[in-house]
Amino acid sequence: MSVRSFLNAVPEWITRYMAVLILLVAVVSVVVPGPVRMVVKTTCVPALLGVVMFGMGLTLRARDFALVLSRPFDVVIGVVAQFTVMPLVAFLLAKAMRLPDDLALGVVLVGACPGGTASNVIAFLARGDVALSVTMTSCSTLLAPLLTPLLVLLFAGRAVDVPAARMFLSILKIVIAPICAGVILNRYCASLAERAKRFMPALSSVVIAVIVAAVVASGAERIRDCLGLVAAVVILHNLAGFALGYGAGRLFRMNPAKCRTVAIEVGMQNSGLAASLAATHFAAFPLAGVPGALFSVWHNLSGALLAAWFSRRNTPSAIHSSPP
Repeated sequence: MSVRSFLNAVPEWITRYMAVLILLVAVVSVVVPGPVRMVVKTTCVPALLGVVMFGMGLTLRARDFALVLSRPFDVVIGVVAQFTVMPLVAFLLAKAMRLPDDLALGVVLVGACPGGTASNVIAFLARGDVALSVTMTSCSTLLAPLLTPLLVLLFAGRAVDVPAARMFLSILKIVIAPICAGVILNRYCASLAERAKRFMPALSSVVIAVIVAAVVASGAERIRDCLGLVAAVVILHNLAGFALGYGAGRLFRMNPAKCRTVAIEVGMQNSGLAASLAATHFAAFPLAGVPGALFSVWHNLSGALLAAWFSRRNTPSAIHSSPP
């Protein structure tokens, strides 16, 4: 293999094995947190998340939002399920498991966030409705500055002081502004955007891994004491999202491809945003970012497994178009 071929293959390899990369980084950050803390700080997390959101913006075009007008029912059902199922399940799990305040807050933060950036690729692999997936992710992300702080205030406000107004401004800065920058670049510098798109999935994978490293290393000692409990809550939260998301699609008589998409969109959260908000606004609760970090590890593994299972099932109505 030539050097050029190798360099071209590296981004694809990183994207393909994103879940493995994040898992390895998380393990290293727990086992030897000291060196990781020296390299990356939690204060860098918001800027790192902005890079991921910029990459998402590069993939968006005006036609991605046209689906809201042409198929509003599908989009509304999916987005409503996103912002009801996950925060409610997070709250109920925190109560049922009697989580301490910082972990409960972290789980609610994950539940209140919009759909994850990897969900569009997972929907493609699962033979779902990719157009619906992209539109749901975009709409839930644009609604996040308003709904995420309000949901955290609703489900965690009695236990902790929730700075909803500052969270609103943070999400505007670290999510909406980078996405808008990516959309503008895609619109007015299309050739440059196309070149950047080749590397953004791999770069986003690496950045998410760094976010996980920063959050996990910062609380490694306490994570070791409660890893089993947090892992159990994260897994149950994610699987409940998949199941209830699929159930919501079936309840409203969506075809199998749409049901798969809603399941994936509801179950896969923007856990990087949850970790960023925890690091920025809840420094007094050192474990609040841990559920988001572990969710980043787990939902990429579970999403890939779910996509493999879905793809093996015969679904004539699946819309298996090109991934974003």
